[in-house]
Amino acid sequence: MPSPVRRTVAFLVGLLLSTQLAAAELTVSAASSLTNAFEEIASAFEAQRPEHKVVLNFGASGALLQQIAKGAPVDVFASADQETMDRAQQQSLIDSAGRRDFASNRLVVIVPSGAGKVPAALDALTRAPYERIAIGQPASVPAGRYTKAALEELGLWPQIEARMIGAQNVRQVLVYVARGEVDAGFVYASDAALMAGKVEVAIGVPATQPVRYPIAPVAASGHAAAANDFVAFVLSEPAQAVLARHGFGKP
Repeated sequence: MPSPVRRTVAFLVGLLLSTQLAAAELTVSAASSLTNAFEEIASAFEAQRPEHKVVLNFGASGALLQQIAKGAPVDVFASADQETMDRAQQQSLIDSAGRRDFASNRLVVIVPSGAGKVPAALDALTRAPYERIAIGQPASVPAGRYTKAALEELGLWPQIEARMIGAQNVRQVLVYVARGEVDAGFVYASDAALMAGKVEVAIGVPATQPVRYPIAPVAASGHAAAANDFVAFVLSEPAQAVLARHGFGKP
């Protein structure tokens, strides 16, 4: 017959396992530019709601949408632009009633720190020494789409596209510039702040439309209540303070 100590140990182990199994694993797919902020927000959410475990999946917004469309088990989607979220809504992939804007950003041109020459205006990027310019692929990266639209508005896109080094997401652009592998790059202000010692903000980019970040529960989520809880938390004062600390503006 098991001793009282063994019975107690068995009970505690069983209780721990049942608690872990009961925890809702919430998968959040978010734009690459949100990486640092959402890692902190997810930890704060778990501390407040220990019954939930947040699994983060970062990438270009367009690529994340493709994953969801193909049936990836995602509960919450946070995009870096309205266009991608609009496509998700048109395909009935999100709960449109739960869609909210939660942050804003600015597009900037960065160069490697200590660069011999810093562009004073966007048209300077069409001339030497700016031969390699990193830009997120406009087809899938919102920052690339914002960049293309701004440059088309100024009549500079054909010249700069000829010098373009395409990147899979905005963080890849940041790395290319920080390593000095390109002469300049287009990123969000929040990304530039992450590597202040390795990159330098040269100029701001006049956006043709506001850079606003939407978030929404995914329609096929198996944890609808938890997904709505996470969206609400991102809009809460503590999470908004985290976003502000990471360089994001109010929605």
